Amino acid sequence: MNKAFTLVEILIVVAILGILAALTLPIFKDYITEAKEAAAKDNLRILRNTIEIYAAQHNGVPPGYPYDDPSQAPTHLSFMIRLIIIGKYLPEMPKNPFNGKTLLKMVLDNEDFPTTPAQTDTYGWIYKPRTKTIKLNWLGTDLAGTPYYDY
Repeated sequence: MNKAFTLVEILIVVAILGILAALTLPIFKDYITEAKEAAAKDNLRILRNTIEIYAAQHNGVPPGYPYDDPSQAPTHLSFMIRLIIIGKYLPEMPKNPFNGKTLLKMVLDNEDFPTTPAQTDTYGWIYKPRTKTIKLNWLGTDLAGTPYYDY
């Protein structure tokens, strides 16, 4: 007497496992999206609080201006130096959880803040020091229908 499975029995088991996987994957995808949304909101909260604390401790000058001089053009490098390297306000720059980028698109003082995210995947964040506004650089809406850019 042989104690092996037949090809039909193996195919039935594989088909059942495939059906179960197809049913559960969308559920896990929603959980992944929810986790990214929560991480994005938390990273924005951390960045916004850090910017406010820095400005409060530097006579109202937000991070981004070289040598804390608002008459100079703000730069990403100056932001990083002020908050992470010299200031130790952050251990590292938080990542945009959707694209994994930490780079800031710096909006100069004489420019309007963009009404939509940058159409490039280079930046994780969009920041205007003059108004202390920082936003997530990501298109689309969350599971509740809120645009990620409006977080």
